[in-house]
Amino acid sequence: MSRPLAAVRAIAAALTWSHRHGRASGPVDRRRTLWNAGVLLTALAAGLLFAASASSSGGTGLRSTGNDGLVGLVRNAQRSVQKSQSQAQVLQDQIKAATDRAAGSNDTVAAAQHRVDSDSPAAGLTAARGAGLVVVLDDSHDPVPPSVDANATVVHQSDLQSVINALWSGGAEAVSLAGQRLISTSAVRCVGNTLLLNGQLYSPPFRVQAIGPGDEMRKALDASPGVALYRQAADVLGLTYKVNNSNILHLPAYDGSIIPHFAKVIR
Repeated sequence: MSRPLAAVRAIAAALTWSHRHGRASGPVDRRRTLWNAGVLLTALAAGLLFAASASSSGGTGLRSTGNDGLVGLVRNAQRSVQKSQSQAQVLQDQIKAATDRAAGSNDTVAAAQHRVDSDSPAAGLTAARGAGLVVVLDDSHDPVPPSVDANATVVHQSDLQSVINALWSGGAEAVSLAGQRLISTSAVRCVGNTLLLNGQLYSPPFRVQAIGPGDEMRKALDASPGVALYRQAADVLGLTYKVNNSNILHLPAYDGSIIPHFAKVIR
């Protein structure tokens, strides 16, 4: 018999017993019977909730993170992405070579290529070089006290997003994370304590590089509520938060897909 069904049946049996043996013979007995009935009704409600929870969870914790096995699935998908990216790079090189040849004899193609070349730096499609900041975030390597949730001792995507958004708001001209260039459509996602970015998995420490006005970006980091929360956790739990100036940073060009994909309603 399943545990949910057994729980419901046990409570039903208790109610039946109360009905048979709890008939009141006087004022005191009536009060006792009413009290017993109230307790049993409360137990019945609790039992039904436990039964529903057990049925929904299928024997697992309702607050399970759901990450068991997820990293393995992501790594399998990563290998497929890497193969597709290699094929896409070959095709992109062929397209560029054909475009360059066409631009030599076609003014319209040449003008379009010029516009693309002019807009590419701002879009992050060309490599960038300049002075800026390097921000490093890392998990805590200190022993975790029993009273502390281990989940609080790792870098989360919200921490990375807070740092990156603060750098943009502080005037960053170009930003990279884990050596990958970030553009307006880049999404920072974490799977467990690893970073998923452009189809690649990265482990901490996470290195964020930003080209731009160092002083203004530092002020933006200091003013960010999300960064402040992370720094408090770093002070208490031993996570890493380092900000250093750099006179020369070399950020690669973004080489992923720039074609947006939107959900469509199925009619």
